[in-house]
Amino acid sequence: MKALLRATALGISLLATSVSSYAGDKASPDEAVAMVKKAVSLIKSEGKEKAFAAFSDPANTTFHDRDLYIYVYDMNGVAVAHGNNPKMVGKPLIGMKDNEGKLMIKEMVDLAKSKGKGWVDFKWPNPVTKSVESKSGYIEKVDDVLVGSGIYK
Repeated sequence: MKALLRATALGISLLATSVSSYAGDKASPDEAVAMVKKAVSLIKSEGKEKAFAAFSDPANTTFHDRDLYIYVYDMNGVAVAHGNNPKMVGKPLIGMKDNEGKLMIKEMVDLAKSKGKGWVDFKWPNPVTKSVESKSGYIEKVDDVLVGSGIYK
């Protein structure tokens, strides 16, 4: 009985440690904004081709940090760069819905056109946990594209 209690206590302790450890590894809103600003700066200084290649390179830690990565859409909702899923590039995603039916790319495009920057909430698969989680994406419009990154809540 004592061995079972010890094993249970150890299991609970390990679970609590891994959950709190992951929570500490999640990016903050300020970090997402900072990454987007770096991405916008790179587009302006080096051009879209070089910047999009940098965003898509998983070895580039400037644009891949824990659960943070950069995504870029044109004003028609076509993915032109995606740091987490390169298969999305070139696809018109304006009609893509999250798990709750929200047209999150359309909302990002509308926000970019109306205010130029801001936050959009949606559900999205977390590349770290592999489960669908609540996410807030920060976007900024630069020229004819929107550049974004997001945090998992």
